[in-house]
Amino acid sequence: MKKTLFTLAMIATAICSFAQRNSDYEYEVECLGVELDGSQTLRIWGVGHNKKDAVEQAKKNAVRTVLFKGIHDGLSGCNTKPVVFEVNAEEKYEDYFNVFFMDGGEYLKYVSMKDEKRINIFKKDKEKEKCRHFVKYGITVRVSRSELKKRLIDDNILHK
Repeated sequence: MKKTLFTLAMIATAICSFAQRNSDYEYEVECLGVELDGSQTLRIWGVGHNKKDAVEQAKKNAVRTVLFKGIHDGLSGCNTKPVVFEVNAEEKYEDYFNVFFMDGGEYLKYVSMKDEKRINIFKKDKEKEKCRHFVKYGITVRVSRSELKKRLIDDNILHK
């Protein structure tokens, strides 16, 4: 009986770990507008163990979306095309992007909370709550698309 319970616990832990690792790209994003400088204002979500982690993840998600996915929901002003068109570029330049997106990394230079309202939207992620205590926060951020593109050209990730 103890062996069976232990085995079930190990399986549940493995499933939870797998769900957390695969949740990095499963987030909601919507366009709230485009500024005169070409930056895009987005409502984006992040998941973490606490508010600080979830907000940091949301900022990373915003920059990743602009770089690799493009924005497809919300107002029509946002650019639906990603900055990086190359297939699997994030994997191809993995060393570069691992450093770029590390906690407190360079990505923070291209995302700001200028448009953030004083009250963050709080929403618990019920599915992940079954595994551990995770929270999901939605924030409003501005991503400087043109500056991101310039940086990637300067770093030889993109070509003119």
